[in-house]
Amino acid sequence: MDFESLEEKIWSWGISTPEKIALINKNEIYTYKALFENIWATKIWFEKEFALEKGDSVLLGANKNVHFIFSYFAIHLIGAKVIPLDEQIQTERLDLIINKTNPKLILGFKHDGDFRCCDYDILSTIKTAVVPNQIDFPKFNQVADILFTTGTTGNPKGVLLTHENIASSANNINSYIGNDSNDVELLALPISHSFGLGRIKCVLTIGGTLVLLGSIVNMKRMFRAFEEYKVTGFGMVPASWQYIQKMSGNRLADFSGQLKYIELGSASMPMEDKLRLSQLFPDTRICMHYGLTEASRSTFMEFHSDAMFLDTIGKASPDVDISIRDSLGYEMSIGEEGEICIKGNHVTIGYLDAINNDFFFEDYFRTGDIGNIDNQGYIRLSGRYNEIINVGGKKLSPFEVESKIHEFDPRLESACIGIKDPNGVMGEVVKAFIVRNNSLKSFDDINNFLNTKLESYKVPAVYEWIDKIPKTNSGKIQRQKLK
Repeated sequence: MDFESLEEKIWSWGISTPEKIALINKNEIYTYKALFENIWATKIWFEKEFALEKGDSVLLGANKNVHFIFSYFAIHLIGAKVIPLDEQIQTERLDLIINKTNPKLILGFKHDGDFRCCDYDILSTIKTAVVPNQIDFPKFNQVADILFTTGTTGNPKGVLLTHENIASSANNINSYIGNDSNDVELLALPISHSFGLGRIKCVLTIGGTLVLLGSIVNMKRMFRAFEEYKVTGFGMVPASWQYIQKMSGNRLADFSGQLKYIELGSASMPMEDKLRLSQLFPDTRICMHYGLTEASRSTFMEFHSDAMFLDTIGKASPDVDISIRDSLGYEMSIGEEGEICIKGNHVTIGYLDAINNDFFFEDYFRTGDIGNIDNQGYIRLSGRYNEIINVGGKKLSPFEVESKIHEFDPRLESACIGIKDPNGVMGEVVKAFIVRNNSLKSFDDINNFLNTKLESYKVPAVYEWIDKIPKTNSGKIQRQKLK
């Protein structure tokens, strides 16, 4: 099949279904015809006002408004690269990224350096323009986006994604979830990361309707949107589901009859939450993904059809190949544990300013995650290579210990790391940080339980109460901040 960029697909919907509603943002409604006209007008304005051209880079503040969406696709049409960033980004991180990318334009941020900056408010004055009959759409091998990793293990890396990468990812996701042009999705996810940004691409390239919501904090507004727009799809991270339950109980289940799909991802989810969602949404396709910024949504699991495999991360997504490799790159046998490696058109071509050979085994991207594949194709995730704790030559994943602490008391949130053995005997020992809450359990209670569930070297040698586990915006534990 010939390659089609995201922009060409949106343009095609503007031709075939011009009056179909594409975007809803508060009181603003945009049809597919109006959507592409605004994208095209924004492209022309960028070229005229800032002389943007092919190969340039633009920092884009990930503000969940229509002008972010217009700008994102407009920059692609120019042939320039988009660098989407959280609007609340720390100054130090922003400066680091600016130094790495040397952007021609910074949109949605103020910066004191010698860079041209622009506010989104100015874009509201742009007049729509006539779209020509012939358009030079982006080519498959052009770099479309540079997404910076959240930095769970160190400085963020700039992930290079081509137009083929991002279009292939959207195709894979839509194929698995079963998205179509009848979908109406409420977007409450942050869009500075691949999950939320990916939902924009998926809905608009399949011809569906996207309803923008600031966040799930205002639950009344969220439920009102579900009712008013007859929402059929929704994406959330596990922490969002916990917040929804805390603030509104099972109110979301009132819409189980109209919700066709829910996509979950970006962090692990307790088994009891998976079972609860399955019970509350018996007819909804509940899809949970595993992936990285470098290889978005590489596996999927559906809670109902994969009910016997909820302890896995599912199977490889459509058009994705997953291989378990040893440290030398040789493929492991079924059931053997090794590094999860991913091959597919959605996989990054590499990193900005990096020698990329170390990140690949042939055409397979090395995720740094450890796991195994069973004889039915289901993949079990054990942990990350750089988080493995080495106790006297015996290696373990902190996730295994954390899951047992959660098993002891589901109210306890923990994070484990390896620290230098205070006795100087084992090299490393396990240290468990546990969040204080209303649990009356003591460290002795926890330790006694773990001694019945784990080998002795896996039981924490040191415990510490902590007020909050440091995490990225997408919910991943930042273990280096506990060192």
